[in-house]
Amino acid sequence: MGGAGDYDFLARVFHKLMLNFTWWVNRKDQGDMNLFEGGFLGLDNIGAFDRNMALPNGMVLQQADGTSWMAAFCLSMMGIALELTRHDPVYEDLAAKFMDHFFCIAYAANTNGLWHEEDGFYYDWIRRPDGTRFPVRARTIAGMVPLFAITVLEAGDLERMPKLRQRFEWYKTHRPEMIEGLTSFEEGAMTERHSVRLVPPNRLRRMLAHLLDEEKFLSPYGIRSVSKEYEHNPLHLNLDGMNYTLDYNPGESRTTAFGGNSNWRGPVWFPLNFLIVEALQKHHYVLGDMYMIDDPTGSHHDMHLWDVSKELSGRLIALFSVCDGKRRCHTDAEYARPDWQDLVLFHEYFHAETGEGLGASHQTGWTALVAKLIDQVAVGGSGSPNV
Repeated sequence: MGGAGDYDFLARVFHKLMLNFTWWVNRKDQGDMNLFEGGFLGLDNIGAFDRNMALPNGMVLQQADGTSWMAAFCLSMMGIALELTRHDPVYEDLAAKFMDHFFCIAYAANTNGLWHEEDGFYYDWIRRPDGTRFPVRARTIAGMVPLFAITVLEAGDLERMPKLRQRFEWYKTHRPEMIEGLTSFEEGAMTERHSVRLVPPNRLRRMLAHLLDEEKFLSPYGIRSVSKEYEHNPLHLNLDGMNYTLDYNPGESRTTAFGGNSNWRGPVWFPLNFLIVEALQKHHYVLGDMYMIDDPTGSHHDMHLWDVSKELSGRLIALFSVCDGKRRCHTDAEYARPDWQDLVLFHEYFHAETGEGLGASHQTGWTALVAKLIDQVAVGGSGSPNV
């Protein structure tokens, strides 16, 4: 806030985060496979069953989102270490350590872990005590979290960090299979901009085909938390005689799961939508304008990823925009009060088909991120929305 970086603060935060990282590694990877089990991770009823409870007969849930959060954790820690290295070269060793750990997690997730080649999606998988595994083929926003595990190294970063550059060179020479598709480093010169990512570009395209499908994840107001395909064809899952069901519910929860005061089975939630927008921008930063995606899926309207992020931002902004004298986020009771029309609330989540605000109405900790999206759209040349 004072215009200068606070090195001491960043270093203190980094050391505390290392303790948290170590706890996850030691406590939430029972099979030492670099595939993590993290409980329900704040996503409440998003699964067919309660992900915070033990599974029957010693089975373990290896999570697409838990594993991907750990991969993103590695990249965040690497970024902090690189920043601290500007003041103390000791931190360069830690940057290399977190890069190593990222490649181990990403390699596990992509080769023998969470990717489902037939479906083109990342799923949770269940591991039995005998070591056999099978996927929970539920298309939810948890399977989109791998998109968030990406960082960009600017020109010259690796030149200033010889130890980190040596690690890249070592992988390129000795373990090229571990970085294949996970970094642009193996594709070009060291002086160019590079990304380190969990999702390879060929798999990114297949994931986005689901994400941008209006009959699956893409609603008029953002990305649904569960695919709409389960609206009339719920997912049924049998685990050793225990039957579970996952359906699509775009509004308030219809069950008492987790108290019934929250719902992740369809509504639009701002935190993950915002992270999707940021991830698309980071992927575009390296892949460039030539990497084109059909948006929406099936429309034959190709866009590069930055424009996809702007289009998604526009859908999220539309929750608050004035249309026919009404803001979609307002409930009927709020709309009935003319003096409330410009008193915009920040609801916890939003009905995926109508845009109505649901849950708590004071979530400025995340829904107010719409201000950042409005600023980006305006700066990007599309003009300021009617808000």
